[in-house]
Amino acid sequence: MKTDVKALVVGGGAIGASIAYHLARAGWSDVMLLERDELTSGSTWHAAGLLPLFNMSYAVSHIHDYSVKFYKTLEEETGLNAGFYVVGNLRMAQTDARMDEYMLYATTAETAGIHYEWMTPAQIKERWPLVNTEDLKGAIYHPEDGYINPADVTQAMAKGARQRGVTVERKWQVDGYAWRGDHWDVTCTKMIEKGGNLVPSEEQVVVKAEHVVTATGNHAQRTARLLGIKMPAIPVEHQYIVTEPDPALVEWRKAGNPEHPVLRDADAKWYVREERGGWILGPYERNAPACFEYGVPDSFRADLFPLDLERIEEEYMSMIHRIPSSETVGLKDDYNGPICYTPDGNPLVGPAPGLRNMWLAEGFSFGITAAGGTGKYLADVMVHGEAEIDMASLDPRRYGDWMTTEYAARKNEEAYEHVYILHHPDEERAACRPLRTAPAYDRQKARGAQFGHVNGWERPNYFGPLDAPEDFDHDARSFRRGGWWPHAVEEAKAIREGVGLIDATAFTKHLVRGPGATAFLDWFTCNRLPKVGRINLTYALTEAGTTHTEYTIVRLAEDEYYLVSAGAWTAYDGDYLRKSALDKREEFGWIDIHDVTTQWGVFAVAGPKSRDLLREVVKDADPATVLGNKRFPWLSMREIELGMCPVRAIRVAYTGELGWELHHPVEMQNYLFDLLEKAGEPHGLKLVGARAQNWLRQEKSYRAFGHELGRDATPLEADLPRFVDLSKEFRGKAALEATGIRSKCVTVLVDGPEDADPWGREALYAGEERVGRLTSGGYSVAFGKSIGMGYVKPEHAAPGTKLKVRMLDRLWDAEVQPDSPFDPENARIRVDG
Repeated sequence: MKTDVKALVVGGGAIGASIAYHLARAGWSDVMLLERDELTSGSTWHAAGLLPLFNMSYAVSHIHDYSVKFYKTLEEETGLNAGFYVVGNLRMAQTDARMDEYMLYATTAETAGIHYEWMTPAQIKERWPLVNTEDLKGAIYHPEDGYINPADVTQAMAKGARQRGVTVERKWQVDGYAWRGDHWDVTCTKMIEKGGNLVPSEEQVVVKAEHVVTATGNHAQRTARLLGIKMPAIPVEHQYIVTEPDPALVEWRKAGNPEHPVLRDADAKWYVREERGGWILGPYERNAPACFEYGVPDSFRADLFPLDLERIEEEYMSMIHRIPSSETVGLKDDYNGPICYTPDGNPLVGPAPGLRNMWLAEGFSFGITAAGGTGKYLADVMVHGEAEIDMASLDPRRYGDWMTTEYAARKNEEAYEHVYILHHPDEERAACRPLRTAPAYDRQKARGAQFGHVNGWERPNYFGPLDAPEDFDHDARSFRRGGWWPHAVEEAKAIREGVGLIDATAFTKHLVRGPGATAFLDWFTCNRLPKVGRINLTYALTEAGTTHTEYTIVRLAEDEYYLVSAGAWTAYDGDYLRKSALDKREEFGWIDIHDVTTQWGVFAVAGPKSRDLLREVVKDADPATVLGNKRFPWLSMREIELGMCPVRAIRVAYTGELGWELHHPVEMQNYLFDLLEKAGEPHGLKLVGARAQNWLRQEKSYRAFGHELGRDATPLEADLPRFVDLSKEFRGKAALEATGIRSKCVTVLVDGPEDADPWGREALYAGEERVGRLTSGGYSVAFGKSIGMGYVKPEHAAPGTKLKVRMLDRLWDAEVQPDSPFDPENARIRVDG
C-alpha cells in the first residue's frame, strides 16, 4: 500500500471511483482510492441506477449531462460493459402547472445543450399502450438517457482509473486526519471479516497526501467528526419494490416491441422501469425518515431496512392506475436502504470549510446520475483552479456553523419528500422555520410579511394582505405571475415614487483590520480601495480571474474596513477571506478578521422621499444639512444618530433610488423599526420585500452574485470594467486579462406573455441560433414589461440588438438595453436636498 500520494480519495462508491478516474485523466499521476469494505458496498449497490437528465439547476444539469455522455464511452476504454440501457426517460404531467414546470426546465436544458422532446397523451398511448394516459396533460421525453447497473459502472470507472495509474485499496478505513502544513497525514486501519462483521484490525498505516477527497456517502457524519466540521449530509430511507413478471409486459416484449422508457409520474411521486419482465417502482413518499444522524453503526454493511409498505401504499396504487396490467402481479423483491440527502437536495462538492486541500463530495441523493460529472468538474477545480461551470451552488460552505444535526435531518426528510413536488421558482419550504430571525421579524410578520429562507435567516419576500391565511404564500406560488405578484408591483412602485423600507439584516458582514489589512485587501480585490469614510463596490476573484465574491467595502479608518456581501454566502465568503488573509499575513502583516453578521441589523430606506423621512428622526447640530450632498455625498458612510439609535449609514441603494443602508446594533432594531415606521407615515412609507428589490436592481443593471456574478465569468465579461483597476496587482489579474471576453452581460426588456415573466433560466436566441441565457428575470414597473439580465455572445451585446427569449415553450421578442436603462445618469441617486 502506498503511503505518499498526491491525492487520496476516501470512498469506493460511484462518486469516489469517478473522482479518482477524473483526477488521473486531468493529469495527476499519483492518486489512491481507499474503500473500507468492497467497492460499491455503500448506497451504490442498492441504487436503482436511473440517469435522469431533468434538473432545475444549471450546474447540476451540466453534471448529469456529462455523466450520461461519459458512461457511454466506458466500455470502449475499459472493455467493461457498464450496463447502460438507453431506453429514454418519459416524465408525465397530470396538471397544467406540471407542464409549466417542464417548460421552465426545458429552457434550462436548452442552455445546457440537453435534448428533449414533447409528447401528447395520444402520442404516449400510441407508442406505449400499457400506459394509461386518460388523465395526462402531456410529457417531456429525454430519448438519450435511461438506466445503468450501478455496480458495473462503478467497476468500469475503477478499472479506467487503474489503467491511468490510480491505486485502489479495499478494506481500509480512515480513522484520523491531521494537517501538517503542506500535506495531510491520514491514519488508516486495515479492516477484517469477523463473524460476518467488518472490524478494525491492529494493522495501521499513515498515508501522506497533498490532497484528500472524501466521498464517504452514508458515513458523512463520521467524516465530519473526524475533520472537526459540520456537514448536513444525512441519509434518508428510500424504498423501492420489484414486481413479478407482468404477463402483458412480457407479451409486449415478445412481440418485438422496445423496452419502455423510465416512466415518471411526477404528480404521483414515483418512477417505474422495466425489470426482467416486471416493474420496479420507486416512490418518494411522505414521512420517509432520516437515519444514521450520528453515524452508521459498525454492524451495518451492505444491509437494508425493513420495508414499510403502508408508507408507500398511495404510490403503489397510483402505479396500478398508470399501468393497469400491474394490478395482478405479485411482489418479487423489496429494497429499503439509506441514501444521503442535503437540506436543498444538491450535493456538497468543493472545499471543506476551514481546511486546506480537503475536498468534499458528499450528500448525493442521485449519486449514479451525478457521479460522472462530479468527478469531471471537481477534478477541474482541484487541478486547474476552476471548472467551466460555476460550482458555487454545490459548495459545502453554503451552510454555516449555525446548522445542526436536527436541522439537517428534518430538512433532508423534506428534500426527499419534495423530489416530485412542483419546483416553483418562488417556492419556500416550511420545515425547520422560523429559525434565524432578526428582532423585527414579529413586527414585519404582523404587517403581512411573507418570508423567504436565506442561509437560515427569515427575510421578507413581499408583504401580503394583513388577513392572509397561513397558507397564503403556498397558494400564491406559480410558474407564471403568482398571487404575490401584484403585491411586489405595489412595493416596487412605492420605491420608485415614494419611499420604502427593506430589511437587509441577512447581509454578510466582516470586519477586516490590522497593520496588514490595507495591503491585503488591495491585493484581494480588483477595484481601488476607498478613502476613509467612503465606500467602493469591488470583487474578490478566483485564481482563474472569475468572480468569487462581490463586496461593498466601507473604509472605517486607515487600517480598518467593513465588508458587506450577499446574505446567502456568509460561510463561503468568510472561509475564502480568512484563508486568503492567512496566506498573505507574512507578506502584508497582521490581519484581523471577524464575522460580525449577527451584530448588525440593516434597514435599507430608498425612494425619492427617503431623505425627507430620515430628516424626521436624525439628531444633529444641523439636521437640515446632515443628509445633503455636501456633508453626506453618494457612496460615502457617516456615523449618524436616528433618535437614540447610533447608525452606520451608507449612502447607497440597490434599488437605484436615493437611499441609505442603515447598519445598526441589532439589539436596537425594534426601536429603530418603530421610529422609522412612525416617521414614515406622513410620507407614505411602505414595507418592501426582496422580490420587488430584485426587479428594481435589474432596471439599473445591477449584477447579483449567484446570478450574473460567479466563478464562470470575469468582471470584465460581466461588463464591469469601471470596478476593475488594471493599474494595480490583484489576485487573478493575469488570468482575467488572458481570458478575454467570451460572453458579455446584458440587460433586456422582453415583450413576453401577459401572465408571466422570465425567472432567469431562459435561453436567448438570435434568429435560430442560441446565443446566450438569462441569469435573472422579473418585471419592470418603470417600463411596464418583463425584464431580464444574462449573458450573450459578444457580437449580440450591443444596445438595440433584437433577440428572442424562450418562455413557456415559445420565443418572445427581447431587446438589449443600454446599461442601466432606468436613470442611466444616476440623477435620482445623486439628487441633493
